Amino acid sequence: MTAKLVTVFGGSGFVGRHLVRALARQGWRVRVAVRRPDLAGHLQPLGIVGQIQPVQANLRYRASVEHAMAGADAVVNLVGIMAESGRQTFGAVQAVGARTIADAAAKAGISNVVQMSAIGADKDSASDYAASKGYGEEAVLKAVPSAVVLRPSVIFGPEDTFFNRFAAMARMSPALPLIGGGATRFQPVYADDVAAAVVAVLAGKAQPGTIYELGGPEVSSFRQLLEYILKETGRTRFPVNLPFWSARWLASVLQILPGSLLTVDQVNLLEQDNVVSDAAKAEGRTLEALGITPTAYESVVPSYLYRFREHGQFEKPHSA
Repeated sequence: MTAKLVTVFGGSGFVGRHLVRALARQGWRVRVAVRRPDLAGHLQPLGIVGQIQPVQANLRYRASVEHAMAGADAVVNLVGIMAESGRQTFGAVQAVGARTIADAAAKAGISNVVQMSAIGADKDSASDYAASKGYGEEAVLKAVPSAVVLRPSVIFGPEDTFFNRFAAMARMSPALPLIGGGATRFQPVYADDVAAAVVAVLAGKAQPGTIYELGGPEVSSFRQLLEYILKETGRTRFPVNLPFWSARWLASVLQILPGSLLTVDQVNLLEQDNVVSDAAKAEGRTLEALGITPTAYESVVPSYLYRFREHGQFEKPHSA
């Protein structure tokens, strides 16, 4: 191991697990700051004995945030939510929480900071999720001008909430919703590639104070991705076109239920394409600029969608 220590806020989640493993392989000592460190024990086998240490931190309590990054050489903020619940609002978590972490880093003199955001982050967005991400970016770059912001498209991997969610829906439902006609474009990016991007930034391979946009090698429409999921899971389902106004009405009902599959805010997000911008490509603010070759989702997704096939992993997929 090196003597360098990085504090990763939200490191026990989906992307966090991939990042902690990548950091450990590069020799970093990793302090994983989470609300429930007793539930983060699954991370410790990703490194050698003593290399990965879960600690308690709550973004609502600045003292715990400062304590979590005491003595650290770098800070990564992965904390984010896709739906609000109780005090876990977009503003509290992704705007105020990001500012709390950045202010604490500035106070501690830590300039090597990575903020995980999302493509589409915009303070003026109609989506509260995207707006809070935009405010979070602004707060981080104001407090730590040398910070680097990473904006991934939809992230895929064994524990993802995109391919797995719709595969599960296809198993139970005779139809799948094509919100907005399924025309929204995505550029799915592999969780390991996102983790590699963070490692590259911490190693000094990024331009300080810059926003990078991360996408995979292919751009696919929402319809194309649903068709791919049906093919890989061997399911035949009927696509139902839902105009955005109709989807919003449906989501307003569904979001009241526990574990809702769809919210009004998520529908608002789908009104904008989720792909790497032309500006980011032209200015070298992409995965490739960080020395990473993007992984195609077709090479990874089948390895975990097989469990949704009717007769198991050895059933041959067929066209939807």
